[in-house]
Amino acid sequence: QNPDITITDNVLHFRAQGHGAKGDNIYEFEIEFLEPVEPKPVCRMTQRQLNITVQKKESNWWERLTKQEKRPLFLAPDFDRWLDESDAEMELKEKEEEKINKMKIESRVPKDPFKHLKKGYLVMYNLVQFLGFSWIFVNMTVRLFILGKGNCYSFYDTFHTISDMMYFCQTLAIMEIMNSLIGLVRSPLIPSVVQVFGRNFVLFVILGTLEEMQSKPVVFFIFYFWSIIELFRYPYYMLSCIGIEWKPLTWLRYTAWIPLYPLGGLAEAVCIVQSIPIFSETGKFSLGLPNPLNVTIQFPFVLQLYLIALFLGVFVNFRHLYKQRKQHLGPKKRKMK
Repeated sequence: QNPDITITDNVLHFRAQGHGAKGDNIYEFEIEFLEPVEPKPVCRMTQRQLNITVQKKESNWWERLTKQEKRPLFLAPDFDRWLDESDAEMELKEKEEEKINKMKIESRVPKDPFKHLKKGYLVMYNLVQFLGFSWIFVNMTVRLFILGKGNCYSFYDTFHTISDMMYFCQTLAIMEIMNSLIGLVRSPLIPSVVQVFGRNFVLFVILGTLEEMQSKPVVFFIFYFWSIIELFRYPYYMLSCIGIEWKPLTWLRYTAWIPLYPLGGLAEAVCIVQSIPIFSETGKFSLGLPNPLNVTIQFPFVLQLYLIALFLGVFVNFRHLYKQRKQHLGPKKRKMK
């Protein structure tokens, strides 16, 4: 308790009260060092031990620790920390070799001359998509609260008001498949294909070709769910491109999809179910095969098969997003020392 530790004239003086085998006692000793040391020792005390660090004035190797040739009886070396001159030279040599090997490995890896160009392209792509879907979300929200009071005009007129911007954003989204295909981003290819193809099928094939579907209220919910999800996804990717992470945005990116993604898939399924009777009545996209087959492939049957594929795609993307959420928001594993 309350150790008194000083260094005067190159001699370490120690005095403290402690509890040992013989009860409470005063413990004291002196050590005269072989060569000059700094006069201010560093002391760190725990419940079990007391560590005193003394710094040499000059960094060189000593023949021994104390000035007296015979080592004091109370003084014993800690071989776990012991390091002689030959060991130090070997350790320094190993570090230099490791540094040289690392430099050789880095020199073998070809530097990408288009690195900044690729990063700039990804930032601009995500920024444009974010602005596009932000316009869709704000426009639909304003129309819902202004035009939607007392009537459903904002639901029925959604496609004619929003479709041009949605066409633009979803056509541009095809680049996400290309980015994953050529390795520009680390995103897996299959989830990107499932999402982009699924949305574009509903947008261009179902809604774009059937005027009867364009005034359905379900269009509002499809576009609204799509836009909300992208309000968090694209800015997250944009900031990631420049090495910035904003924790609230990260949480929203990997959490908002939990209710929105299934609701979006359900809205798409309702849209397809509502379109089946229209396609059956008009016969649009039904394909008649020539003789000798003489068979007509009905497009409503294709849509029924697509409904099964839609729910499978939702399941595939749900698993992918859940794994990403665990990776980014799950508990961090501590490294073993």
